[in-house]
Amino acid sequence: MAVATGPESVTWQEVFGHPEAYPEQADGIETAIATARDDGFAVVEGACGTGKTMLALTAGIELVRDPDSDYERVFVLTSVKQQLRQFEADLRTINENLPTEWKPVSGLTLVGKADVCPYSRERCGGIDESSVYDRCEGLRDRTRGLVGDGGRTSAEALAKDAREQQTGLLDTGATTAGPSYLETADEPTPYPKSMPEYEDVEYCPFYANFLADLPDDGDPIEAVPFEFDDKGLITPEDLVSLAAGAGSCPHSVMGALLPHLEVVVGNYYHAFDPTTVGTFTGALVDDSTFVICDEAHMLEPRVRDLVSVGVGDRTLRDAESEFTRVIQPVEFDDAGKSTADADLVRGELKEADVTLRELKETRDFIRDLREELDRRVTAHLDTEYVGWRADLTELADEEIPLRDPEEPAVDELTEWAESAGYDEGTWVRAEATGSAVAHILNSVEEDDKRRAAPAAGRALATWAYADHEKHFRAIDLERTWDEMEPPESWRRAYNARLSVHNCVPGEAIAERLGDFGGGVLMSATLEPIDVFRRVTGLDALADDGRPIAERTFGLGFPESNRASFAVDVPKFTHSNRGPPGEENETRLAYTDAATEVCQRSPGNVLVGMPNYAEAEWMASVLEERVDKPVLLDEASDDGATEDLKRDFFGGTGKVLVTSLRGTLTEGVDYSGDKLSAAVVCGVPLINTSSPRTRAVKTAYDKEFGDGFETALTVPAVRKARQAIGRVIRGTDEVGVRVFVDARYARDSWNGVRDYLPAQERDEFRPVSPDMLGFGLDQFWSFVD
Repeated sequence: MAVATGPESVTWQEVFGHPEAYPEQADGIETAIATARDDGFAVVEGACGTGKTMLALTAGIELVRDPDSDYERVFVLTSVKQQLRQFEADLRTINENLPTEWKPVSGLTLVGKADVCPYSRERCGGIDESSVYDRCEGLRDRTRGLVGDGGRTSAEALAKDAREQQTGLLDTGATTAGPSYLETADEPTPYPKSMPEYEDVEYCPFYANFLADLPDDGDPIEAVPFEFDDKGLITPEDLVSLAAGAGSCPHSVMGALLPHLEVVVGNYYHAFDPTTVGTFTGALVDDSTFVICDEAHMLEPRVRDLVSVGVGDRTLRDAESEFTRVIQPVEFDDAGKSTADADLVRGELKEADVTLRELKETRDFIRDLREELDRRVTAHLDTEYVGWRADLTELADEEIPLRDPEEPAVDELTEWAESAGYDEGTWVRAEATGSAVAHILNSVEEDDKRRAAPAAGRALATWAYADHEKHFRAIDLERTWDEMEPPESWRRAYNARLSVHNCVPGEAIAERLGDFGGGVLMSATLEPIDVFRRVTGLDALADDGRPIAERTFGLGFPESNRASFAVDVPKFTHSNRGPPGEENETRLAYTDAATEVCQRSPGNVLVGMPNYAEAEWMASVLEERVDKPVLLDEASDDGATEDLKRDFFGGTGKVLVTSLRGTLTEGVDYSGDKLSAAVVCGVPLINTSSPRTRAVKTAYDKEFGDGFETALTVPAVRKARQAIGRVIRGTDEVGVRVFVDARYARDSWNGVRDYLPAQERDEFRPVSPDMLGFGLDQFWSFVD
């Protein structure tokens, strides 16, 4: 347990990073602490700007520093990069204001290998961000092979040789400028930029050094080459500088540090992705960890993606090739054509308890599966896109359901396999045979490559294991382009993926949360909390005796600083609005309302539309009607998004039009005068005609009683509320928040007003479109 130096008892006020907490913060902190002491979870909805990150960190650190508590660390999970930075900033604030006799709270943010590998960072040693994962695993395997039982040398000798290879440059006359050390994070390392070799075998000197420092028996923390418990938050740059500068592997050092740090900040996959937990973060997933799930309104969809499984056609192709490369040496040897690898393969198969017959069966199954996949995709395209071969660039992403999404049943591919002589055992054995193939190839081939067979095997086994009520199987066609494929083959335009979609991730969420001692799940948009509890499995945890406490904190800032309107215009449904560009009364009502807000509000205005196509339409109309520059957010990479934000925030007032399902309506800081108004047009429901969406709705119907409400409507309203919440972030900020759609304004059979918290229902007063301009002018004249 990490314990503060100084007083024997700890209060949260000593941990809190500011002179005084808001009343809501104090209530939330005390609730979280009390609930976690009883092995429970606090569910906190707090409006944007109410200090949720400081609330959660304070509660967790108080428990970690309390000598009477069993908690040893805080594990923060967030899906938004800006929120990750906020946790880092709040941890620094806490450390700056701790009692003088206390050590700083130790912390670290989890990052990927590409961010910490010295070779990848400096693009040397044959490694860059595109190859770092494959190269790293290959180099580690070879390094362990050189120094393991029966190895040719020791880890200490490898690290020493790398240092001598470096300094030996002086003796060869190869340079007159001195040794060319690899430098990274402004720190020289003891090794050369090129990858060293031992008897023609490449190895990683940083990893060798880590292995040399690793105790035979004991805690891996002994291999960390620096003192960490007085450094506070260790940034990725700090980690690389301290570890690589001492000659050790930063990623391995990060793994050794994890169980001993008081605060670890990561992403959802660090806790919910089975592979990541199994290989890297497992030491954090136990009952001595206080978990913080930030942006918890995204917990359900994020985990659904993480626990869904699939395998692409190209992975199957590569897996088939890998199986063949293992099978062939034995077949050749049996045919009298002796090969050097045949005995090795036989020995490895015996060790793995896998037979050659089973390898052949799996290879044949994968080959036949790809042929069946080709037949199904071709038939689908022939039906949906007549003449598709003439122009492959016109093809769009597609879903091919393998059963009726609304009638749970055995899927068509499983039925095909059965009729072709491949039973459930064939699917299941693919996991063991795939693992054996990868192990053998890693032993006989020198290339650094992530093998396809294990991933293919795991996916095929899951296909057999997963039930048909809560899982939905489909062929997902993802747009790509591969010039190596024949000109008229769909494989040139698509990578087909066999997908097992987990429709109801609540069980997986509850199982993982149950592994932790307690914690906080928080967001600005969790209401209705009863729905949130059901779909995330919290009710199941409560049934198992884990207490669940709820708190909802509205905006505590002066109500006079904001105006909130729900404009009663026709519902922005597809049947009412028609396609983008169509001129009708519904579309005119929305452009009129958005124009009123943009024209009458000073400064920047954010306009959120249900999707990117509607955003493009709205931007084109506003460009003609608004006396401000209009910026359009399109689906793009992070760099383009950052450029767009800089344009929006710089200079005089502008209008930014985006999708409510994009990245600019949540997790972005619009504090200060960056935003004066936000307009939400319509309810951003996802495509309800998608087979996967229909399958999720059906599964939720069975599990929770109303699939449309729990799977579609509630998440859509949360997206809308996230956008509205960008406007008011602090006590002195002023702004306008506008919902445009009758479903927000009044009760109806498909209205969403009841999904707003009580405070928002009271504040968002319904107005007719002709009174919106009057209300805006009245507000801005008052605050000016």
